[in-house]
Amino acid sequence: MEIRLINIGFGNIVSANRIVAIVSPESAPIKRIVQEARDQGRLIDATYGRRTRAVIITDSDHVILSAVQPETVSNRLGSKDRLDEPDVEP
Repeated sequence: MEIRLINIGFGNIVSANRIVAIVSPESAPIKRIVQEARDQGRLIDATYGRRTRAVIITDSDHVILSAVQPETVSNRLGSKDRLDEPDVEP
């Protein structure tokens, strides 16, 4: 099985094969998922202090916070050159 990696911002890379969902952090159910992951030690904050724009849920029940828009992460999943995308959105 080929290992595919995608850049989720600021040089942070996630295995694309492990991603279950990429969602916006705005809704109450997603906020609950993030809080539960934080309480259980399954939260990975890759925002570098910036505003969370995407929540990535993996098949291992880890929750990853990213400062990149969900649409951008999704586009990077589909592009061939996933690691050469710019890190920061305006």
